[in-house]
Amino acid sequence: MSRISHISRNDAPPQVLEIYDRYMRQRGNVPNMFRTVAHRPEIFETMIAHFEAILNTGTLSTKLKELAIVRTSQLNHCEYCLASHTRICKKLGWSGDQLEHLADYEIRSDFTAAEKAALRLVEQMTANERPLSDEEFQGLRQHYSEGEIIELMAAIGLFNYFNRFNNLLEMELTTTPVAQ
Repeated sequence: MSRISHISRNDAPPQVLEIYDRYMRQRGNVPNMFRTVAHRPEIFETMIAHFEAILNTGTLSTKLKELAIVRTSQLNHCEYCLASHTRICKKLGWSGDQLEHLADYEIRSDFTAAEKAALRLVEQMTANERPLSDEEFQGLRQHYSEGEIIELMAAIGLFNYFNRFNNLLEMELTTTPVAQ
């Protein structure tokens, strides 16, 4: 059980009801993380806006962003995020084998050079052991525009935040559908 309660639709502040309703229409549930963050509507509203801007705008494919999200969540051992985003990745065309053995991306032939560059960025940002070298950054530039690098970094950074949030709160998996 999560360390902090989830806000049901009936108990949700009026300013977040539109978000709850939108997620019920789109996904058939309101994720437990979202229902927990709803304890602070101002944070919830800006978190959702940031989340949706990262996933739904820009020029990078959702497929690549979701792959980066899954690798970030694997590195952070976030079962909560892995449960939903692995499912999303499979719907977008990544195979179960690719996702289960994502740590071996460098030696696999079923990832492109651009995908491998993105996954290296995931590992470097998530481990945060040292700054990115000029050579490593040039490797990214070979495949991505400046704006696309920002998109990748934003997705990775957001899910490092989400992973830590969910792990520390011991967020339980969202089931479909979630009772309102």
